[in-house]
Amino acid sequence: MNWLLPEHIADALPVEAARIEGLRRMVLDHFTQRGYEFIMPPMLEYLESLLTGAGRDLHLRTYKLVDQLSGRTMGVRADITPQAARIDAHLLNHQGVTRLCYCGSVLHTLPASISAGREVLQLGAELYGYAGIAADLDVIRLMAGALETIHLPVSRIDLGHVGIFRALAEAAGLPQESEEALLDMLQAKDVPSLRAYCHDLPSPYGEALLALPRLYGGVEVLELAAQLLPPLPAISEALSGLRHLFDSAPDLPFSVDLGDLRGYHYHNGVVFAAYCRSYPAALAQGGRYDGVGRAFGRERPATGFSLDLREAARLVRYLPSRGAILAPHVGHDHELSGCVTSLRGQGEVVVELLPGEVACEGPFCDRKLVHVGGRWIIEAIQED
Repeated sequence: MNWLLPEHIADALPVEAARIEGLRRMVLDHFTQRGYEFIMPPMLEYLESLLTGAGRDLHLRTYKLVDQLSGRTMGVRADITPQAARIDAHLLNHQGVTRLCYCGSVLHTLPASISAGREVLQLGAELYGYAGIAADLDVIRLMAGALETIHLPVSRIDLGHVGIFRALAEAAGLPQESEEALLDMLQAKDVPSLRAYCHDLPSPYGEALLALPRLYGGVEVLELAAQLLPPLPAISEALSGLRHLFDSAPDLPFSVDLGDLRGYHYHNGVVFAAYCRSYPAALAQGGRYDGVGRAFGRERPATGFSLDLREAARLVRYLPSRGAILAPHVGHDHELSGCVTSLRGQGEVVVELLPGEVACEGPFCDRKLVHVGGRWIIEAIQED
């Protein structure tokens, strides 16, 4: 059956596509009104450019092919963020803060979860050139505002900091293999294996690593973390930054999860994930990733977030929309033609029937143009 699509690849039919496009315009307007400039990177790039500073996870998710013009290996992008970093570093070359936003398809070799697709409509925003915690807060507010704009208000924003685990692993003198093993255990919330592994680590670092999965909850977790974790400079700085976010944005539903290390190979500071009541997983996530531009010859502070717009569109219960107006075939009727043109100029959707066509199976038409008393007027279509 040659009409079937590959697994975890799907069409967006008219109703879904219209919903996605409506949300895309709403969110991009939200971004641009706040000074974030829209970019459109290409789907294909040389592999080393796509994977620069992105970590092993992205390498496994990226489709690879050989360019028949150059013979070099190319990749189909699995994440737009590295492309935005390249644009900031090389093409724009601003000295101050750069704010960029984007929306485009990315392709994954395997779905991220059972319900996920392999083609993700990634929408996001990145802020470059500012190292302070104020930039992280700006991006978090932008994320929360974007979800509010599309009628998916956040119920919880989990905060973490990958620098805490990194500082503990370094202080404990862990080799790369051991660090990766511990990371996998933390990500899987495998406390029994973590306990056995940490038993032989030097004190107080083994006890601190074992405590990370328990350090989640409200702002009080930061005080508990300060008591349970060794006072390494990097840990003190990380906890101070997280506390600043709580103090600066009491209106946001922050919580803490110091055991959540998603994007560990990519991020290097504050990380965050937004949750909505109608969805069990994180709907949007991001964090700080300073230094990604280093491989492009220009290291810059960076923070940002992204979400799967198609997944978000499935959760939106209601998106205001107007029905279309059904018009008879215009032919040589100049008055009718002028009326149709005027309505379309006012933003109305007008479907003109073709000769012999008696009904429209396309857009939902709730009104029609009828000729009454020598002029064309709009009437409601009565349902049968």
